[in-house]
Amino acid sequence: MKIPELFQNKKPVFSMEIFPPKKKANIDTIYDTVEKLSVCKPDFISVTYGAGGSMTDNYTCEIASTIKKRFGIETLAHLTCINSSREDVKEMIGRFQAAEIENVLTLRGDIVPDQEIKKDFHHANELAIEVQRKCNDDIEILGACYPEGHYESKSLDEDIQNLKYKIGAGVKALISQLFFDNQLFYEFIGKARMLGINVPVSAGIMPIVNSRQIERTVALSGASLPHDFTKMIGLYENKPEELFEAGIEYASNQIRDLITNGVDGIHVYIMNNADVAIKVYDNIKDLL
Repeated sequence: MKIPELFQNKKPVFSMEIFPPKKKANIDTIYDTVEKLSVCKPDFISVTYGAGGSMTDNYTCEIASTIKKRFGIETLAHLTCINSSREDVKEMIGRFQAAEIENVLTLRGDIVPDQEIKKDFHHANELAIEVQRKCNDDIEILGACYPEGHYESKSLDEDIQNLKYKIGAGVKALISQLFFDNQLFYEFIGKARMLGINVPVSAGIMPIVNSRQIERTVALSGASLPHDFTKMIGLYENKPEELFEAGIEYASNQIRDLITNGVDGIHVYIMNNADVAIKVYDNIKDLL
């Protein structure tokens, strides 16, 4: 099923993100995770493409296809372009079509230090145009958005203008980067709607449940940290069990507030942790 159709038929759409293992020998662990996730009844599961965007040992297509066929859950395959040539993209689109994958999230991708960057694509909207040209409407295109602005943009207004380029390139729905302050998301949505961006937007939420996430994810995301969040970290950073429960509660409260305020969708970055996903789902399922 095309994911934009889900937004037409249901509100909020509830989805999750997983990432492939580094080694194919570990691929069954992903399917074990998805089997556990099925109790959460996700409308779709997105499968990331990996840092740098290399096609070597890339299992995104295989995993997305298997989830759809084995578990009956719609999937969204990520596709990055920062390290892809036009031939690379053509080949991957062919793989997606052969695997009957109907939804692709087009991303520029992260720049990996000391890795040579190919020059065919510089921005995600260019990739969206290429996918649309090649797929003959077999594939629906989604894109990413940044409630606090992309770190390379000079301002939020400039970033929203770039979003308009994505929409013009064929993007039919957006998934946001993680954030911890709902008010900033509401302000972003208000400004985006005012400037003519009317496609559905799923809010990206990541439960922070361990100290490693604090060190890596929170710092690298550049997301603003509201008082309630920093208070939680200060109280529980060195108390693993308490931090796990507090992180679940914080994310669940974020999601409940977002749903109450009419968000189009919720997309949970679960870091392949089914226990986290299930606990969050149990806290919000009455609103889905």
